[in-house]
Amino acid sequence: MTDAAIAPLLLSTRGRTSVTTEQPVVRGALIVLAVLFLVVFLFMPLAAVFVEAFRAGLARYFTAITDPDALAAIRLTLLVAAIAVPANVVFGLAASWAIAKFEFKGKSMLNTLIDLPFSVSPVISGLIYVLLFGAQGYFGPYLQSEGIQIVFALPGIVLATIFVTFPFVARELVPLMQEQGTQDEEAALSLGASGWKTFTKVTLPNIRWALLYGVVLCNARAMGEFGAVSVVSGHIRGKTNTMPLHVEILYNEYNFAAAFAVASLLALLAFITLAIKIGLEWRYADQIAATRRH
Repeated sequence: MTDAAIAPLLLSTRGRTSVTTEQPVVRGALIVLAVLFLVVFLFMPLAAVFVEAFRAGLARYFTAITDPDALAAIRLTLLVAAIAVPANVVFGLAASWAIAKFEFKGKSMLNTLIDLPFSVSPVISGLIYVLLFGAQGYFGPYLQSEGIQIVFALPGIVLATIFVTFPFVARELVPLMQEQGTQDEEAALSLGASGWKTFTKVTLPNIRWALLYGVVLCNARAMGEFGAVSVVSGHIRGKTNTMPLHVEILYNEYNFAAAFAVASLLALLAFITLAIKIGLEWRYADQIAATRRH
């Protein structure tokens, strides 16, 4: 276009207001609305948890969290997370490596199946294991004959937790590894490095912060999972109750002080997870942002 044709267009847009600006009244109203929403739906419920937890005093609080059943629930929660998170790290690394660095048949299917737990209700995912490994399930009679118990025991809880949390690590790594491409790995291989050395010395350092970010999210979900674990646990007090299930049982028994005391521990875990997440986002914003572009 000529300068004569462009000039009228420039003149016609000078008086217009940008779509990214607004009147101070509108801007203030939006800020107040957002803050009010956070206060009512986020901060007040969290504050209520701690208020109710300490309402009966410190002695009652420490009695509740040191109860044998509560300690068993805490140990089980940490044990399940300690098993599920490393398992998902291994799967996430393998899946993201395969999807981002190689071309093979079924690649798009694998990429889609990673998101399956996001589209399936946690209750349904727990029910799957009951149908497979329960007493009346497909493999139930055989497992019983061999003395192997999966449902209503630790293995079932771990399997259900792994299922609902396995997308987190992979979904953080796949976009980043796809953007990085294969040039670094090809250069390492051309210099004589083995596949394992290429992975540990080239690929892994390039994705370490996104990997840690995915581990944080995976761990938070593993510790707080309720639906899938509730189906396969059997709610056996002191044996198969994780912290969320223990809170539910205490609350249903009208033992509110103890229920909120244990819930406050879960809230503290959430705060720690959030602090780590914010720290990673602040310190390594450029590297982590690449995982959000899709």
